[in-house]
Amino acid sequence: MTGASERPGEEAFLAAYDPSAFPPFALTVDLNIFTIRHGVLCALLIERAGHPFKGFWALPGGHVEHGTENADTAATRELNEETGLDWSTVGGHLEQVKTYSDPGRDPRMQAGLHVASVAYFALAPDLPDPQAGSDAAKARYWPVEDLELDIQRAAWLDGHPYAGEAPTLGYDHAVILSDALERVRAKLEYTTLALQFVSEPFSLADLRRVYGAVWGRVPDLPNFRRKMLGTEDLLRPARKSDRAASETGGRPPLLFERGSAQWLSPPLMRGEPDED
Repeated sequence: MTGASERPGEEAFLAAYDPSAFPPFALTVDLNIFTIRHGVLCALLIERAGHPFKGFWALPGGHVEHGTENADTAATRELNEETGLDWSTVGGHLEQVKTYSDPGRDPRMQAGLHVASVAYFALAPDLPDPQAGSDAAKARYWPVEDLELDIQRAAWLDGHPYAGEAPTLGYDHAVILSDALERVRAKLEYTTLALQFVSEPFSLADLRRVYGAVWGRVPDLPNFRRKMLGTEDLLRPARKSDRAASETGGRPPLLFERGSAQWLSPPLMRGEPDED
């Protein structure tokens, strides 16, 4: 990038520029951290210790540090802090979902601060129990099937308070979490994202259970086997098995490690009928 001195007239413009002429603006990141615990897809939530939305459950996240971070850097930092892991060594997946900038999404707008958030989702197997940070009273993994996301999302978009049995999510986090969940569910159809939920070595049954947990429906077994084993370099035979035959009721299953493939060919669609 060229400096301002190399662009005629720009240095004088910047010297006279008044940033206070515009309303204050803050940028945050929100993290949708998914893992499978006891066969159930769960999302990490925190109970907010302070205002706004004190006492409400919410996605973990925080502010992008002004002048020193971009959104990706802030997301990785927050992810390390929330999981207690060095994400660069975990081998998990981190991906941006979208940016949320509705003026009504944050009560701090009433104080004149426009707060936009860049949302991410993160996937990894066997994440440890979370520890509540300085801005959280509690932290835990919630089964996504218990959160009534469709109902909470509709309540938020309609401007009505949610009155269900699930923990009420603060801000627009029901919208963000449901968007992230649908992104993950859709990407399991045509990418190898499901492999991020299993630890190596794994069996085809382990991988099929991932689809069942994320989709809420276990794919047809013959169709699933054909597509998993038919995609070039999706699965590689494990170098050795650490599962004893006694643990699997006889002959141990064939175990695999992740290959280099990034796309399923052909895709495995949620709506495909079971095959006889």
